[in-house]
Amino acid sequence: MKKSQLSVEVCFSPALYNFHHNVDKVVVVVDILRATTAICSAFMNGVSSIIPIGSADEAREYKSKGFMVAAERDGLVLDFADFGNSPYNFTPDRVSGKQIVYSTTNGTNAIQMASSCYRVGVGAFLNLDALALWIASLNREVVILCAGWKNRFSLEDSVFAGALTDKLIGEYQYDTKCDSVLASLDLWEKASPNLIVYMLKAAQKARLAANGLDDVFEYCLTPNLTTIIPVLEHNLLIPFDSKILNGNRIGAIAK
Repeated sequence: MKKSQLSVEVCFSPALYNFHHNVDKVVVVVDILRATTAICSAFMNGVSSIIPIGSADEAREYKSKGFMVAAERDGLVLDFADFGNSPYNFTPDRVSGKQIVYSTTNGTNAIQMASSCYRVGVGAFLNLDALALWIASLNREVVILCAGWKNRFSLEDSVFAGALTDKLIGEYQYDTKCDSVLASLDLWEKASPNLIVYMLKAAQKARLAANGLDDVFEYCLTPNLTTIIPVLEHNLLIPFDSKILNGNRIGAIAK
């Protein structure tokens, strides 16, 4: 008998996540502009681990205990933080070998929301191919959770969801009965011929530009700069390098 295909779902907003939540599933959190791109960049540049924090007050408390803290709200660095969530902040000289506390407007709350699931990974264009391989290696159904903007729909996260589901369905034989997946695939088909031009219309691009923070825009849309997937383990993000995986080991990674 033919093995049933694994399913992929897309959740367009944290406000909808309760309808997708299943502790047996893998959840991939995406916040392309800029939180999950920054997290992937931090691990590219040698961060040892990241503590994702939801509230600014909790982040402030960590700072008072001597932790290095990256924290922002509405794109702006909080007054007590060492730096904000621009990927360009996480340079090797600042972060290599260090543990960082991280709190953002949308992304870190989404990570915490999914924390009880089988696996939680962090996705960005930077680790797109590696992320698809990692998901397939777990041999589980998957939900792509778009962090969005204050529970609103986010174009850049949804387009990325389409890029990832395109790989999961086309290369790893995932299936779907989720209309959000179909919509994200349509968005990806429209955007992919010239992703940077298409994404200029995103509301978050305008928000970043208004504060002079859109210097990372093209970088955040650059695919496959790293093979590292940040994975949540006991409320701590740690790096998993997908280079240990190959086509013969799909399904071999167990919790």
